[in-house]
Amino acid sequence: MMTKAAVFGALISDTFQEARARWLFWGLFGLSTLLILLFLFVLKIDLVAGAVSLMGFEATTRHIDIHRFVMASYSWVSVFLYIWGTFLAIFASSGLIPSVLEPGRISLLLAKPLTRPMLLMGQYVGNVLVVASNHIYLICSIWIVIGLKTNIWEPRFLLAIASSLFIFAVLLCLVVLVGVISESSALSVMVAVAFMLISTILAQRQIVVRLLSSEWSRELWQGLYWIVPKVYDLAAAMRQIIVYDREADWVTPVWTSAVFGAVVLSTAVYIFRKRDF
Repeated sequence: MMTKAAVFGALISDTFQEARARWLFWGLFGLSTLLILLFLFVLKIDLVAGAVSLMGFEATTRHIDIHRFVMASYSWVSVFLYIWGTFLAIFASSGLIPSVLEPGRISLLLAKPLTRPMLLMGQYVGNVLVVASNHIYLICSIWIVIGLKTNIWEPRFLLAIASSLFIFAVLLCLVVLVGVISESSALSVMVAVAFMLISTILAQRQIVVRLLSSEWSRELWQGLYWIVPKVYDLAAAMRQIIVYDREADWVTPVWTSAVFGAVVLSTAVYIFRKRDF
């Protein structure tokens, strides 16, 4: 008889197989490889000349110019991968949860010796690991490319893996919840992307609160800010740490986003347990 750990591992393996069967796994790695090759092509230019012409750096010493070029590259690449990687991962993962709820497949899965929470969590963890493997491949490859080209190795850049994967894991909770309720991959994407955009708007609270005329509207804005995942704040903290090596408040956006994700995922599990299949 299989143990719970073995069953959970089989569910994760099933998620990987599903991702490969639907070409999502290969699509993610294919697009990441294309981005890496594009980056390799861009770095074929002379770094100092390219930095001066493209970014307006003054041609002082080669070491300073190359280091400034590398840090500027990290700034652009880390933010781009944070946004692009999260969008791409949400699109890729949105169809995996509804596919589990298809009439024939859900009946087969529920006939096996596993609980509904284990089934849903196995799919969730499997999705996170699929995306994690792609994020590690993409970000580590770009880090190695820049390091080999410039001989400047900044391990802080690898923090982009943790930050982008964390915010994806939080938004995936929304994808799971909407998928369990509606069984619609399109609606799952729409809701997750909407929360990314809403988070960015709400993060401008210091400016907006001064412009709002009533106390209740200011409190509402502040309340919504603390509820939604801190996509913008985490990206800003990541950039400060990776590029400038400055102290940044990453604890607040992490724990508030984690609480949001835990509540949403728990709700999805509760609804999934109560559903009739």
